[in-house]
Amino acid sequence: MKSSLVFLRVSLGVLRGKTKNMKITCFIPFGSEKETKATVNELRSSELVAKIFVTGSEKALFELEGAEWLNTGSLTTGAAIKTISVQSRTEFVLIYTRHSPLKLSQYALERFIRVAEDTDSGMVYANYFAVKAGIPEPHPVIDYQEGSLRDDFNFGSLLFFRKEKLKEAAGSVDDSLKHAGLYDLRLNLSLIAPLFRIPEYLYTEEESDLRLSGEKIFDYVDPKNRGVQIEMEQVCTRFLKNSGAYLRPDFRPVDFGEEKFPVEATVIIPVRNRVRTIEDAIRSVLSQKTNFAYNLIIADNYSTDGTTEIIEKYAEKDARLIHLIPDRKDLGIGGCWNAAAAHATCGKFAVQLDSDDLYLDETTLQQVVDTFYKEKCAMVVGSYRMVNFDLQEIPPGVIDHKEWTPDNGRNNALRINGLGAPRAFYTPVLRCIKVPNVNYGEDYALGLAISRYYQIGRIYNPIYLCRRWDDNSDASLSVEVMNGHNQYKDRIRTIEFLARKRMNKK
Repeated sequence: MKSSLVFLRVSLGVLRGKTKNMKITCFIPFGSEKETKATVNELRSSELVAKIFVTGSEKALFELEGAEWLNTGSLTTGAAIKTISVQSRTEFVLIYTRHSPLKLSQYALERFIRVAEDTDSGMVYANYFAVKAGIPEPHPVIDYQEGSLRDDFNFGSLLFFRKEKLKEAAGSVDDSLKHAGLYDLRLNLSLIAPLFRIPEYLYTEEESDLRLSGEKIFDYVDPKNRGVQIEMEQVCTRFLKNSGAYLRPDFRPVDFGEEKFPVEATVIIPVRNRVRTIEDAIRSVLSQKTNFAYNLIIADNYSTDGTTEIIEKYAEKDARLIHLIPDRKDLGIGGCWNAAAAHATCGKFAVQLDSDDLYLDETTLQQVVDTFYKEKCAMVVGSYRMVNFDLQEIPPGVIDHKEWTPDNGRNNALRINGLGAPRAFYTPVLRCIKVPNVNYGEDYALGLAISRYYQIGRIYNPIYLCRRWDDNSDASLSVEVMNGHNQYKDRIRTIEFLARKRMNKK
């Protein structure tokens, strides 16, 4: 018993000494004098911190007591990542990406070191508290997956690296990058070591962006960020090539004459309790002017608010409207799509319309079908205009996904968070692949699966009105719900990433 206690004391002593000797080099961006000094002082309070660098393009005019100036420019540049790699001489490296003051939780740095050591990770990150209007709120983040390829993945603002892994990954970073340096670093790092989340709240930061979730989700496709998107695409494409998941622009042919259909095109609207908007959507479809026959299938998922009665009213007047109430009661949006696509009245091309959106004008359906034949593709994606409930344009305006190109769209689709709207499908392909029976991300999963084999056609002029309003499904979501959505889409990307690697090996 006595020898066991002695061994325990010695082991604990060695462990404490080992942790104490594992020093950290810290890199923080230059902000205001108050912000910068607060973060420097917070880091200096730990004996684990060996050196602190304040980074930026214009040297601070105030005294940086306890820190050194490092002329790197923005931390997002490839050159900054290279400089950080050169200046990192301790066993661990901390990069803080915000200007607002950092407040560490109890023994936070010790915890980062311990987990990095125990898991042999290249980078660890953690949950945090976000101070909003003076009130700290828990902000959990999600686990990194092989398919977590989107450039806006939220690690939080404190990134903790093992030096040797950072240096190895930084060696492949393109130093000409202006926006995608950190993105390039973590993609390279993911090829050589795990990126590990600590499910604990290890620091606090100020939250400066207080917009609702529905106002943030389209930032990545804002036209003013086009240059950023192009650079991110280049980095992601290089990563896919290095990891074996890149697909060349070789596509399966599509034979539009392989089956007979009752009509050329069918618009599909899944709906549940959209009494305020379903009538606008119906009118938008039935007013389409085409040189072919079309119909409308509304998959009414047991609405209880008067939506069903509105659909019935229009179905009685116009035989083109098929009011479909599914036999099953366990269907999400994806399941309703499957039910509509499998219906005997479904046409050769199935075209999407959400129950609270509208087509831009009476030519939308014709443009979609024309694109199928022109580009000989299995799926068509249009462009849309963001509008409020009263159909007035709101920022960021037109979302055209011009970064989606015929040569590289199928690869870039693994990086971006959506494919655009409206979406339309060659029905035999849709029936074969099928839609996941979920209420979020089902269209993205389907689009990725189709793009693995087939070309996706594009319409770059707006043909659709995407309505953003208070009752919209993602107008204001909690962090937990957003995390669930992001985790699901990352899982879909992981499935597709692994499938493409497997396909290339064959």
